[in-house]
Amino acid sequence: MNPGITRGKALLLGLAIFGLGGLGYWAFQAAGLEGFNAGIAAQAVLVAVVLVWTGSYLFRVVTGNMTYMEQRRRYRSAYDSATDEELQKRFDALTPEEQEKLLKELGQLQDSSEL
Repeated sequence: MNPGITRGKALLLGLAIFGLGGLGYWAFQAAGLEGFNAGIAAQAVLVAVVLVWTGSYLFRVVTGNMTYMEQRRRYRSAYDSATDEELQKRFDALTPEEQEKLLKELGQLQDSSEL
């Protein structure tokens, strides 16, 4: 299970991208581009990386495949399961007459006098 990106990981990733910008500048200079052109090329690459990164985030938002949403789904499923089990235990603890009365009140069982 993927725990997702934490704030610390996001900060480290941002610093890494910043570092890649500097490395890209030097790489483009080494490839023969002069100062200003190397900076523009490195910036264009970084903008493309950030746009892809942002696009992947927006895709996860739209599809609901985010860490918080997944945690919420798991929590809700566990809560519903625990609640259902507790209600079943309480229902089973009732006498058959109390069960029948409750089911009639909830409309789950027809009163035999109505038939």
